[in-house]
Amino acid sequence: MKITSIDVFALKPRYMPQAMRGIVCRINTDTELYGYGEAAVSYGKGSMAGFHMIKELAPVILGQDPLRTEWLWERMFMDTFWGQSGGPIFYSAMSAIDIALMDIKGKAFGVPCYQLIGGKQRDKVRAYASQLQLGWPEDEARGLRIAVTPEDYAREAECALKEGYTAIKTDFTCVGPDGRMRDHDTMRGIVPKEMIDTACARLEATRKAVGPDVDIIVECHSHTDALSAVQYARAIEKYGIYYFEEGTYPLNTDTAKNCARKVNIPMANGERIYTRWRYLPFLQDDSIQVIQPEIANCGGITECKKICDLAHIYDASVQIHVCGSPISLAAALQVEAAIPNFQIHENHVINKFLFTRELGKTDMAAVNGDFIIPDDPGIGQELSDYALQTAYHETVQ
Repeated sequence: MKITSIDVFALKPRYMPQAMRGIVCRINTDTELYGYGEAAVSYGKGSMAGFHMIKELAPVILGQDPLRTEWLWERMFMDTFWGQSGGPIFYSAMSAIDIALMDIKGKAFGVPCYQLIGGKQRDKVRAYASQLQLGWPEDEARGLRIAVTPEDYAREAECALKEGYTAIKTDFTCVGPDGRMRDHDTMRGIVPKEMIDTACARLEATRKAVGPDVDIIVECHSHTDALSAVQYARAIEKYGIYYFEEGTYPLNTDTAKNCARKVNIPMANGERIYTRWRYLPFLQDDSIQVIQPEIANCGGITECKKICDLAHIYDASVQIHVCGSPISLAAALQVEAAIPNFQIHENHVINKFLFTRELGKTDMAAVNGDFIIPDDPGIGQELSDYALQTAYHETVQ
């Protein structure tokens, strides 16, 4: 079996801005088998850079045996010059290709990808409702709704609980009391008491609404720094936080270490940390207790499994970051099924909407706060006819 061509798609979901479109590749072979993978640079800046990076990497794998996944990963990593120290664009393209190759490999052997990386350890995974500051709509028609008041935050948490979730994640600081997104500069250094008081009021209302047994994850999106993160985290310790996410940006391991030493909450980070080499110093310093590799930019299924195994040595648990199309979701579930140090699965609010779900051929919605592990060969997901028909598309052969 040989790789004959690669199709690259820039998805165009309904109702979403261009910056949120997913970048997906399909690797085709000289048999009936093909595989899908995603490059997780679909939000913020960089999506089309990821699109073209896949095209740049295509000649490395064209004509090769797709089952030689480790060898092809090493070729992309070692033989491209930039691979050995690539950033999000390079590694997201590598990830898309690797996920697609693993999809083919699973289909070739007639097994789900989790069988290729150790076998299933669980049939379903507990999930949390993610990014409740954007709302947690009860129905498609309501759409996103930015939470502002403490009552808003409590209401959105209650909506998630009604669907069976026992864990939620919210960014309590990014929205100001006027309903506008805070400027990043206002969230760094020693921040005003007003910001901390506003966040605590929202968190307290949320805790009262959900009760003591629901796990609350506090999101910071790296808008805070080593000063404000510690100031904020110490103020909210009393609310029983499950873990504290991206309190600092992942460029300086010392700031992450110092923050972790000063706070009595488990620290999480990782969606912008790529490959096991970049994870190693954070794990050695014990500055991250819950790693959050984004499977579609950390190096794909092949590398994500190695990162999770590395974390296992340091007793760090895993919550794979998921904020892409149904292709990323399916790939994440395959790894989460197989690793021993799985913690919880992220279900981003965007995944609730039809404009995301209809991009996949199979609707992988959560049931009572859990995701069932797909048992179809490969990753268990493909792009839908709608996604294929509406995407911008180029082919390399």
